[in-house]
Amino acid sequence: MKVNELRDLSVEELGGKVAELDQEMFNLRFQLHTGHLDNTARIAEVRRDIARVRTVLREKRD
Repeated sequence: MKVNELRDLSVEELGGKVAELDQEMFNLRFQLHTGHLDNTARIAEVRRDIARVRTVLREKRD
């Protein structure tokens, strides 16, 4: 996910994106603990994406 793409989104869309990524992170962690996760690198990718979205969201709110 590119930062330039995120900056084009509205505050409401960014909030929805954070909720979507949080749900994906929950599912990935659940799969990890049950032994069904194939791509463990995806956890780090989602974590970084959440940080990017929250950073852009904070920039827009200030």
